[in-house]
Amino acid sequence: MRYGVNLLNFGSGTTPQTLTRQATDARDLGYTFAMISDHIAVTPDVHGVYPAPFYDQFLLAAHLAARVPGLRLGTTITVIPYRHPLQTARLAANIDQLNGDAGFVLGAGVGWSAAEYETLGIPFRERGAITDEYLAAIRAAWAEETTSFQGRYVSYEGVHTAPAPTASLPVWVGGNSPAAQRRAARLGEGWHPFMPTLEALRAALPLIAREAEAAGRPTPALVPRLQLRLAPQPDTAERPLGHGSVDQLRGDLEALVELGATDVLLDTYPGTPGERGTADDDRRVLELVAEKVVDLATGDVR
Repeated sequence: MRYGVNLLNFGSGTTPQTLTRQATDARDLGYTFAMISDHIAVTPDVHGVYPAPFYDQFLLAAHLAARVPGLRLGTTITVIPYRHPLQTARLAANIDQLNGDAGFVLGAGVGWSAAEYETLGIPFRERGAITDEYLAAIRAAWAEETTSFQGRYVSYEGVHTAPAPTASLPVWVGGNSPAAQRRAARLGEGWHPFMPTLEALRAALPLIAREAEAAGRPTPALVPRLQLRLAPQPDTAERPLGHGSVDQLRGDLEALVELGATDVLLDTYPGTPGERGTADDDRRVLELVAEKVVDLATGDVR
């Protein structure tokens, strides 16, 4: 498996310099990719979890493409309804080109903040349908030099699209719900659940495979995002992968290998600003994983 790092692009003390250091540290430790989260309107509910300043994921990816060569970049996730699909298609394709051989991954999801949707003037209850339609439009924009699209939420004729990605630009569909699983099967190259349990993965993967087969598509890869909480936890069915001792984490990653996961994104953010440590704390966790849990050069679990 390949291993990546979730870059923490928010919070007090976050600057262009600290963000570049995060990415450089990840690359120098041997992680192969880094991903960035998404909010446009930092409403009070968002601020309570991901406090300002909040750096835009696409601008930050372009910034890092110029400063940290060799590190694949991506989004975990882009809230697809927040932007016109032609804008998202262009941004992702441009960064894929700017980042050379390392490339770019478009993580795609529906988001969670009703207040942010209201601020942006987008109907929250229709976010799933909008995401499905916009993803279809994005994929069409990458495939054609000029494109037309007729949908419920967006329509256009004869638009000259973004320069094509330098290679097949993968879409990792985020979300743990049955709707997200169906979306991954129909519209993604990867399924990108957050904080999954092993039991939930084992139940979902056959359903995703059947849905993809029915759609005439390859089964998307398993590419989960694990929140790291490295302290011993009871081994119950409700324990999220990544929560536990070093030995438990090692076992989690071995289980993901058995399930066929191709990429794993490691997230050091504990979920609230009050629990967040320093940048040095985050680096120590990532160093520990590299030294004690996985051989990042080969991808093998130690």
